[in-house]
Amino acid sequence: MHKFQYIFVLFFVVTLSFGQNSQRKFISAQESSNGTEIKVNDGVYQIKLYTSKIVETTFIPNGEDLNSSSHAVVLAPQKMSFLFENGNDRIVLHTKDLTVNIQKQPFQISYWYNEKQVISEKLGYSKTEDGELIQFNLTTDEVLYGGGARALGMNRRGHRLQLYNKAHYGYETQSELMNFTIPIVMSSNQYMVHFDNAPIGYLDLDSKKDNTLTYQTISGRKTYQVIVGNSWLDVIDNYTDLTGKQPMPPRWALGNFSSRFGYHSQNETLETINKFKEEKIPVDAIILDLYWFGKEIQGTMGNLEFDRDSFPNPKQMIKDLKANNVETILITEPFMLTTSSRWQEAVDANILAKDSIGNPFTYDFYFGNTGLIDIYNPKGKQWFWNIYKELAQLGVTGLWGDLGEPEVHPSNLIHDTGTADEVHNIYGHDWARLIHEGYKTHFSNQRPFILMRAGYSGSQRFGMIPWSGDVNRTWGGLQSQTEIALQMGMQGMAYMHSDLGGFAGANLDDELYARWLQYGVFQPIYRPHAQEEVPSEPVFRSEKAKTLAKAAIELRYSMLPYNYNLVFENNQTGAPLMRPLFFQDHNEQALTNASQYFWGHDFLVKPILNAEVKETTVSFPENSNWFNFYSDKMFKGGETEMIKVEEGHIPTFVRGGAFIPTAKPMQSTKAYTGNDIMLHYYFDSQVENSESSLYNDDGLTANAFEKGAYEILEFEAELEKRWLVIEIDSKIGKNYAITKKQIELIIHNIQAAPKQIKINDKKVKVSWDTTKNTLSIPLTYDMEAELIIKIKR
Repeated sequence: MHKFQYIFVLFFVVTLSFGQNSQRKFISAQESSNGTEIKVNDGVYQIKLYTSKIVETTFIPNGEDLNSSSHAVVLAPQKMSFLFENGNDRIVLHTKDLTVNIQKQPFQISYWYNEKQVISEKLGYSKTEDGELIQFNLTTDEVLYGGGARALGMNRRGHRLQLYNKAHYGYETQSELMNFTIPIVMSSNQYMVHFDNAPIGYLDLDSKKDNTLTYQTISGRKTYQVIVGNSWLDVIDNYTDLTGKQPMPPRWALGNFSSRFGYHSQNETLETINKFKEEKIPVDAIILDLYWFGKEIQGTMGNLEFDRDSFPNPKQMIKDLKANNVETILITEPFMLTTSSRWQEAVDANILAKDSIGNPFTYDFYFGNTGLIDIYNPKGKQWFWNIYKELAQLGVTGLWGDLGEPEVHPSNLIHDTGTADEVHNIYGHDWARLIHEGYKTHFSNQRPFILMRAGYSGSQRFGMIPWSGDVNRTWGGLQSQTEIALQMGMQGMAYMHSDLGGFAGANLDDELYARWLQYGVFQPIYRPHAQEEVPSEPVFRSEKAKTLAKAAIELRYSMLPYNYNLVFENNQTGAPLMRPLFFQDHNEQALTNASQYFWGHDFLVKPILNAEVKETTVSFPENSNWFNFYSDKMFKGGETEMIKVEEGHIPTFVRGGAFIPTAKPMQSTKAYTGNDIMLHYYFDSQVENSESSLYNDDGLTANAFEKGAYEILEFEAELEKRWLVIEIDSKIGKNYAITKKQIELIIHNIQAAPKQIKINDKKVKVSWDTTKNTLSIPLTYDMEAELIIKIKR
C-alpha cells in the first residue's frame, strides 16, 4: 500500500503541470470488471484493461452510441486483478505494470508504467471544423516513429501525416504518403499509442512544435490503446497480442522469386524458369503480372482468368513449374473494367460498389473505365473468393493483391457498410482477410502466400506480405528501403520488403542491381521485380551482374535455417525480422540510424547505398563483440570502425557468442529438410553463456506448431574454466517424426589447437584450421538425448 500512496502523490505533483480541456467536468465514476466508466458533462469515458501492459480508452460523446467494432483488435480482455481507487480529486486504476490516473479537475487522463508517466491527454477528445481530434502531451525530447510506410527519416516528429493509403510511383528518398498509413505512434520512451479507427484522417506528430500529438479523423470511434513493455520487443509482442500474430508463411516464401512486369505467355514463363535451371541459380516461385489475363495493360483488368491465346494450358504450365519446384503466384486487382469480359457478370451478380442511386459506380483511371468490387457486400466477398478458390484448385499457391489502397477510390462511392472514405484505409486489410478466411475454410491445412500493396493495423494476422510499392530504380530508391522496413516491422508488419533492384524507370545499373540484391539477402522476402524495360531476373543480366546476383541468392539459401527460425519467432512473439539498432544499442545516435540494422538477434547489416563505395563506417553496438561474417575478424562493441567494402557482398557481422545455423547448397527450398545443417558458433571469451534454438517443420502445414508437427533444436554454450561446453538438446512435437541430424559444428575464433575434445565424454580427434582459426566437429544427433561437446582450450 505504501508504494501506491507514493505513486498517488507523484501523480498529483506531475499532472498539475499540464492543463486539459477546461470545459470537461467530472460527474461520476464506476468500477467495471476490467476497468472503469467515467461520466463527464459532454460524454462517457470507458477505460478497459486488456492486460497489465495494454489499456484502451474510448470516449462516447453525448448523443452517440458506443461503436464496439474494431478492425484491429482480436485480444479479449484478460482476467487480472487491479486496484481501483476513487479519491477526492482523482481515480486510479493500478495493475502490476500499468497505471491509469484520472484527475477529476481539471479533467485529465495520464498513463504510467513502472512509476513513470508514459503519456497524458492534452485536450483529449474534441470536435472542431477540421474533424474529430484526440490530443496528447509529449515530452520535449521524444523521438517518434510510426504512421505506417513513409520515407521521412527514422524520427517522424514534426510531420503532419495524412492517413489515406495512396501509391507513390517512382519515389526515392522522400515520401510523405504511401500505401500503408497506419495510425500508430511509437516513442523513444518505449511505448505505443494505437488509434483504433478506420476512417481517413491525419496523425500530427508535433508539427507545430508545441509538444502535442494529435489524431484527427472524419468520423468513427474515439478509441485508442496505450501499450507499454520492458523492452522494444516486449512492446511489439504486446501490440501483436492485441491485433494478432502473423501466421507462418510457407517456407518457399524465403526463397528467390522470378518476377517482372510481366511475363506475356506460357512459353515465356517456362523458358524463364528453364534459364534459371540452366544457370543453376536457385528459384522457388514465379509471379505472373497483368498479362496472365490479357494481352494489353489497359482494358483487360477484371478478366481474372487465363488468356488462352497466351496461356493455352495453364493447368499443365503450373504442373510443369511445380515439377521444377517452382510455385505460381498470380496478380489480381479489385477493379472491374467496363471492358472486362466479366463486367456484365459482375453487374448481374450485384458485387460492385454503388453510386448514390444504387447503380454500379464507374469512373476512369489509368487502366480504363472501371467499377470496384465491394468486398463489404457479402455477395462481392463470396464472388471474389470463388475466383481465388478456382485458382487454388488449379494449383496456384500464391496470390498478389495489387492496387489495394484502392489506388483510385472516389469519396462519393458507396460500399455496403459505408462511404469510401470510411473504409478506404482498411480495404486492403479486409481484402487480405477475405483470402485468409477463405483458405481457413476451404484449404485449412495450407499456408497461403498473400502479397499486398496496402493494409492497416492488424493486417499481419491475415498473413499479409507487404511490399514498399513502386520504388524508383535508383540509388535514392534503395536508400529509403531500410527505414520503411524497420518502421513497418515495429508496427507489426514484419515482412515489409522492396522490389529488389528497384521497380520504376529504365535505369540499367549493374552495380545498383547487385547492391540491392545483396541487401535483399537480409530482408524478409527475396523478390527482384521491375518494369520490363530492364530485366529484374539475374539470368538476363550481364555476366558480372549475374555472377554477383547468383552469389547473393546462394547466400540467401544458405541462411534458410536461421531465417526460418526468425519466421517462427515472429509468429510467436511478433518480433520483426529486421530490427533497428536502438532495440539493443542505447546511445542517442542509434535512435535515428537506419543506415544499418539487426537481422534477427545475431546479425548486424550495413547495406551499401551509394555507387562506387570503397569503404564505409560501421558502428558496432555495445555489449557485444562482432565478427566479420566473411573473414571472422573481430570488432569491439561500442566502437565505430572504417570497413573496407567488397564487391561480392555488403558488410555483415555476427554477434560474439551467437549460434548461426546454415544449410548446404540447394536449388530450391524444397530440398531442405533440416536433417543436415552446419552449425556455426562464434566463440568469444567474454561470453560466458549463450543460448539459441532452431525451429523446423515441413514448411507447408498451417499452424504446424499448434498441431504438434514440429521440432526444435536447442543450443547452449558455457565457459567452465578452461573448457568450452556446447550442449545440443531437442523438443519434439507430439505429431512429428523423429529423424537423425547430421550436424557439422564449426566453432569460429579458436586461436590455438584444442588440447582435448570430448563428445558425450568420449575423446575424439577433429581438424583445427590454422588459417581460419576454426574447429570443425562432425556430429550425428539422434534427437533422443542431450549431446554434449567439450573443448579444452
